[in-house]
Amino acid sequence: MSSSTLKAGGAGELPVPPAGKTRKSVTGTRLWVAVLFLLPALLLLGALVVYPIGYSVWRSLYDAGGSGFVGLDNYIDIFTTDSTLTAVRNTAIWVAVAPAVVTVLGLIFAVLTERVRWGTAFKLIVFMPMAISMLAAGIIFRLVYEQDPDQGVANAIVTSVHDAFVDSSVYPKARPNAQVSDLKASGGGSFTSTGTVRAGSPALLPLVGIAPNKLPGTPEDARTPTTNNEITGTVWLDFKLGGGGEKGRIDPGEKALKGVKVEAVKDGRTVASATTGADGTFTLPKEADGAQLRLPGSNFAAPYNGVDWLGPTLVTPSIILSYVWMWAGFAMVLIAAGLAGVDRNLLEAARVDGANEWQVFRRVTVPLLAPVLIVVLVTLMINVMKIFDLIYIIAPQPSQDDANVLALQLFQSSFGGGGNYGVGSAIGVILLLLVLPMMYVNLRRLRKERQR
Repeated sequence: MSSSTLKAGGAGELPVPPAGKTRKSVTGTRLWVAVLFLLPALLLLGALVVYPIGYSVWRSLYDAGGSGFVGLDNYIDIFTTDSTLTAVRNTAIWVAVAPAVVTVLGLIFAVLTERVRWGTAFKLIVFMPMAISMLAAGIIFRLVYEQDPDQGVANAIVTSVHDAFVDSSVYPKARPNAQVSDLKASGGGSFTSTGTVRAGSPALLPLVGIAPNKLPGTPEDARTPTTNNEITGTVWLDFKLGGGGEKGRIDPGEKALKGVKVEAVKDGRTVASATTGADGTFTLPKEADGAQLRLPGSNFAAPYNGVDWLGPTLVTPSIILSYVWMWAGFAMVLIAAGLAGVDRNLLEAARVDGANEWQVFRRVTVPLLAPVLIVVLVTLMINVMKIFDLIYIIAPQPSQDDANVLALQLFQSSFGGGGNYGVGSAIGVILLLLVLPMMYVNLRRLRKERQR
């Protein structure tokens, strides 16, 4: 076809809009109409996203007051100050540990619930923490990690297990009456008599330091042991409500200390031992004649109060555990949705070829779920980059510096008493730069999905 034919309006000629007509888009909509509809969204995007990002970058180059240009000094401070270095390190721990643990647990729950009869109910229970706000979850776990076993669930469980295998002391605050007792501190929390015990001469071992109404159980009145040429003695609380009586003597109404271990020691070696009965009395074999009496420190050791969950050492792992509790349901639901789309014929073919369930899971199920697992992992990485609520609420003030992360440091630098908006803006820019690669991975994956 010649050019003259095209110019003459032949079949191959491209349509040219008439002069004065408004150009339309591919969908047939006028361009100004499309711009008009997009304008509110563009204004909101500019006001809520573009402007804050631009202002943060500009503000990060100025000092705390915003009047002096300091260049990159704020960024240098982030990597030279101890508090911000701790925040960087803890943020790295969060990014490396929390998303991986949540994704693995979500994968395990999603696979196992397919074979459980009440799988739907189990998924509902696991997903329920997602309905709780970060604030409420932080308050819950602040109570769970309380040091006092009477208040903290975690330490209540730990102390129960500990006390099931290790005997706890009965009278942790008891001590000898220094004015009337010859028991002296002998190291390790124990007390040893300066004198020796003889058959037919009862040993009186008075203790103080406990209120009578705080004694465990229903204690009996103390009793003076009988003297039948045996080595005997009494351990009792040398105090009674209302006062009165003679110190170092068993007065009516004074309570016996049951279950106290008494050792007979000769030349630093224990030759015999006994435990006091309900009336506070004890009897030692004849080998104890001429020995010193010792009350071991196990009688007075402070009770085991569990683990210091929110101390400097365990505060970050403890908070990560609370995050896992919240987000495991999110990962499980997404992975379960991906698992529902897996071709079951591939799984059955692997089993027919002789693969066991572990091999099917590792070599078939996981590779097929790889796109979903990456989405969950990257989403959680972006999420933990800005973790703030849990740490601010759960970590007590003495341990908050040890649990610090970048998002919390941003708040503290800008609004938590620091008043340095330059450093706070620099931390915000760094968080943005850290999130951008993860966003790129997600966008690239979405683009590939569309091409399929």
